[in-house]
Amino acid sequence: MEYTHLGRSGLSVSRLCLGTMNFGPETSEADSHAIMDRALDHGINFFDTANVYGGQLGPGATEQIIGRWFATGGGRRERTVLATKVYGNMGDWPNERYLSALSIRRACDASLKRLGTDHIDLYQMHHVDRATPWEEIWEAFHVLRQQGKVLYFGSSNFAGWHLAQAQEAARTRHFLGLVSEQSFYNLLNRWIELEVLPAARHYGIGVIPWSPLDGGVLGGVLRKQREGGASRGVGERSTRTLAKHGQAIESFEKLSADLGEDPANVALAWLLHQEGVTAPIIGPRTAAQLDNALRAVELELDAATLATLDELFPPPAPNGAKPAPEAYAW
Repeated sequence: MEYTHLGRSGLSVSRLCLGTMNFGPETSEADSHAIMDRALDHGINFFDTANVYGGQLGPGATEQIIGRWFATGGGRRERTVLATKVYGNMGDWPNERYLSALSIRRACDASLKRLGTDHIDLYQMHHVDRATPWEEIWEAFHVLRQQGKVLYFGSSNFAGWHLAQAQEAARTRHFLGLVSEQSFYNLLNRWIELEVLPAARHYGIGVIPWSPLDGGVLGGVLRKQREGGASRGVGERSTRTLAKHGQAIESFEKLSADLGEDPANVALAWLLHQEGVTAPIIGPRTAAQLDNALRAVELELDAATLATLDELFPPPAPNGAKPAPEAYAW
């Protein structure tokens, strides 16, 4: 496994991040524990979750599964860089969601209890809260850090100007600010290249792409359909994506086959070749899926392959692979 610093921080994390959203709703607790053990065996030390994860089991269920895994000992907690999130709806009562100081305090204490740990390594805002001033958010986060409950802070689903707002507010308080941003980013969805990626690079914020396979569409969905195998990429949203980008996806799968590689690993490797990307989030439902994803870290894509991928999945601007404002101006 390869490691890199998370943004401009000194924290070392693996180039793949283990996503846990399937733990509980899709993957049994026993299998979830086995996948986490396998991840550590492979050197993956970066695990991501959220307080709202749990699906039909209810919010918090996934954190509880991870907490019971930590409780089995064996240095599991010590070897894990643990990331979770705050913002989502955890109940019907006021202040059980969003980013007020009260919500942050209660949500953090509840996550610590479910996770069975005394601190969170990376505490991420799951979404921007337009109703709460940054002075309040950073004050609440500062208290958590002083108490030793949280070490680093990150964001998720922020626009570029939200990153700038957050960092400039942190600067006035002489805080480190954000060290990471989780964004929806893959070959089919490159919108963050316009504003978010340039802002993240400027401020030294590590980018953690979520849904790197676009719900499985970039994981060889057409090949699996031809072979009659089960696939995640057959939901309503994925069906629309296939209808719109079917030819490009078919060419992508052919390119991957010509390289002798799994399409999923080519898609992950492409992200790892993008400046500013720290670690794509992989969400394996089985140990076999986890094992397969490791190939992406060592897969080198040459200039010709990267250029072909740009042709198949162009940057989201008429002027090519340029950030804003050049992307839409001159």
